[in-house]
Parts: sequence; structure tokens; C-alpha cells
Amino acid sequence: MEPIRKHTGIVYPMNRANVDTDQIIPKQFLKRISRQGFGEFVFYNWRYDSKGELREDFPMNQPKYEGTSILVAGENFGCGSSREHAPWALLDYGFRVIIAPSYADIFYNNCTKNGILPVQLSEKQIQELMERAEAENYELTVDLESKRIFDNQGFEASFDLDEYKRQMLLNGWDDISITLGYEEDITKYEEQRS
Repeated sequence: MEPIRKHTGIVYPMNRANVDTDQIIPKQFLKRISRQGFGEFVFYNWRYDSKGELREDFPMNQPKYEGTSILVAGENFGCGSSREHAPWALLDYGFRVIIAPSYADIFYNNCTKNGILPVQLSEKQIQELMERAEAENYELTVDLESKRIFDNQGFEASFDLDEYKRQMLLNGWDDISITLGYEEDITKYEEQRS
């Protein structure tokens, strides 16, 4: 996993509540056996028409959101089924940070285990970020080390994150790399056991 310490990126505002994992990555695209290649299908049913062409009326398809890497969303983001493919798709598309007032628990945990920083802010703060991102090409900086979010226009907010999850993201650790950190102890145990 790639570490995330301080990230500056273009913000995409998804002003919708209860965006579920089937909307993030529809079930028909879950046939891949690796984590790569899901990004092109993120929000597929909203981004594409029935012929598979990009819809001009969906904001994410507008040139001002090209290269976006921070998603600001409504409450209960990532609800629905527990598919880990949802954070895989968001990360593969380019999102490193998601900011929302609340998340589905399993989705939230899957984000931290796959290298996406899920930040919780108040509804009022989310609305301010949405308005700024809808009005212009808007950049935001998220600093995981200091647990702060800020822009160059005076917006600033702090957020909280469980220290274990914070360390995983800061160091780019997943569950396997944490286990491998005990490789010497595991080897010693296995040698004594036989």
C-alpha cells in the first residue's frame, strides 16, 4: 500500500447521501481477480449512458474534475453490501481521500485497509466544501500527520482517526505487511514447534 501523509488534490463533490457500494462499482464488474482495472467502472450507472458513452450531464465527466483525487460526499457513504471492490475501484480511479459526514462501517474499514483515507467532518463543513468544489476547480490539502484539512482560501478543519488506522495509512501498511513485521518471531515459533 502506498503511504499517505499529506495529500493535495482536486475535489469532486458528490452531493448525494446513501451512495451504496453497488453505485460505486456495479456487480457486473466484479469478475476481475486482481485489485486493478476497476477505476474505469466507478459510478458506472451515473457516468455512462445505456450505450456505454460518457454522459455529459454527469458532473464527474466535466473537464474541471479531471484528475480529481479527493471525493466529498453525503452521509452514509459506502452503505449496502460489504464488497471490498468499492474502495479498490475508487483508489484505482485516483481517489486517495474521501470526506463525508458518515460512512457505512465495513466500507470505512475497507478504505483504511486499502490505502484510502476516510475523513469525517460535520454536515456544515461538508456543505461548504461542496459549494466551493461546485463553483470552481477547487484544491484541498489533507494532512494526516497533523489531522488537518485546509485550502488556500481560509478553510481549515481538524479530524480524528483511530491511531492504529492512522499508523497503517501513514506507513502504507496492510494486514499482511503487519503480520510480516513479525516474520522473525513466526519463524522462531515454527522452528521450536517442530
